[in-house]
Amino acid sequence: MTKPQDKLRGWAAARKAILSGLRFTSLRLRLVVVFGLVALTAAVSASGIAYWLNREAVLTRTQDAVLRDFQQEMRNHASMLPVNPAQDELQRTAGQMANSSQRFSVLLVAQDPNGKTVVGNSALDTFTLEDVPKSLQKAVNRKQPLSSNNKSAYHLYWQRITDHDKPYLVGGAKVIGGTTTGYMLKSLEPEAKDLNSLAWSLGIATGLALIGSALLAQAAATTVLKPVHRLGIAARRLGEGKLDTRLRVSGTDELADLSRTFNHTAEALEKRVDDMSARDEASRRFVADMSHELRTPLTAITAVTEILEEELDAETGSVDPMIEPAVRLVVSETRRLNDLVENLMEVTRFDAGTARLVLDDVDIADQITACIDARAWLDAVDLDAERGVMVRLDPRRLDVILANLIGNALKHGGSPVRVSVRKEADALVIEVQDHGPGIPEDVLPHVFDRFYKASASRPRSEGSGLGLSIALENAHIHGGEITAANTPKGGAVFTLRLPQDASELIADDARDENGNSTGGTAG
Repeated sequence: MTKPQDKLRGWAAARKAILSGLRFTSLRLRLVVVFGLVALTAAVSASGIAYWLNREAVLTRTQDAVLRDFQQEMRNHASMLPVNPAQDELQRTAGQMANSSQRFSVLLVAQDPNGKTVVGNSALDTFTLEDVPKSLQKAVNRKQPLSSNNKSAYHLYWQRITDHDKPYLVGGAKVIGGTTTGYMLKSLEPEAKDLNSLAWSLGIATGLALIGSALLAQAAATTVLKPVHRLGIAARRLGEGKLDTRLRVSGTDELADLSRTFNHTAEALEKRVDDMSARDEASRRFVADMSHELRTPLTAITAVTEILEEELDAETGSVDPMIEPAVRLVVSETRRLNDLVENLMEVTRFDAGTARLVLDDVDIADQITACIDARAWLDAVDLDAERGVMVRLDPRRLDVILANLIGNALKHGGSPVRVSVRKEADALVIEVQDHGPGIPEDVLPHVFDRFYKASASRPRSEGSGLGLSIALENAHIHGGEITAANTPKGGAVFTLRLPQDASELIADDARDENGNSTGGTAG
């Protein structure tokens, strides 16, 4: 059973979600709303002031005319009555007074010669003493002391009342020197209808003003936001690398200054990027040329070091034992230099964008086994992969990736290294896990950086410092990714994710290069 508190919490959450969805995210909408609120405030204020002024003017004009006429009728007729008039005299006088130009109802109250209260009514029984507010009766019958400022003992009083939702004006006065008191009742319904018509007119005018302000705000927003929209498009194009993007500048306002600033910034950025690209290209060309030039002497040196290595391993012992350590160092460093040059040339190809895939259908278990066997790692690696899992990849580049990941695990984590393979949707996932101490948390973000050394005290290592970087680039060219992490039980795990078929990636690259929908496949 749902509790009331749960319903309240649910309603509050729904209300919060609705309000968060109604947040103003559009500058155009905010401009329209602000214009609308300003116009609505101004229109309502102006309409309210106009209605109040007209209301007071209409009611005051009608009220003054009616009270003036009633006062005149009291002088002309009620004052002529005897001190103690009879009922028929009051009735006749009330009828005469009601025939004035203002056409109000009259009620006369007096005492006859016998001291009895008599009433004369011009509107028969529709206007009685019960219709006159007690406060008004009390004020009319109150005798005022005479003074230099007050020449009369009794005064004319009035009050506006509402009966059955209809407005009326009630006035009263007492005849000086007699017992007769006169009251009049005037309907203000015609004036109320006029005021209602005025209120409707002002309301319609307010609505039109609001609509006009919304249209004006829309026009203003379009005028203001069009340059901003163009600036946003230009900024996005600039972010996409189209550095020749420029804005057309017209006018001398702030938006024109902003467009000029954008153009100057884009021009400076284009020049800076061109300079950096030129320097980067020169640097890549220098590395490529240097690596290429080093290959020829390295080939000769490698041949010599191989001969020296054979002499070291020979049983005759022709190498002087005093220089044997130096010879072995030369052989090791020559091999390391040769690997470094090869890796530099591979990195250069990636940086220049000339690296290409040569695809083939590969049994992933056979491919990993061949990689391990070629490097004599069979005893140090546990493979968990089903045979018959076919993927379409570049076998040479996959071999480079696996060799770097497994070799890195053996070097820093120790054996046994576990390599497991599984499928996830359209992806192939290969995990290489070691049982070493793991990777320090501050090193994890940098393990794929070029030439990165985890310890400053060990600037030299057997590797070139480019292996993991080259492995990551080979994964990227396949449309895949490599991530590094530590396992809860200790040790590092490198996870390689590759598409099961890289043919679509090659087709997309071909379309990008040719500018049409034709693409090629590599086998």
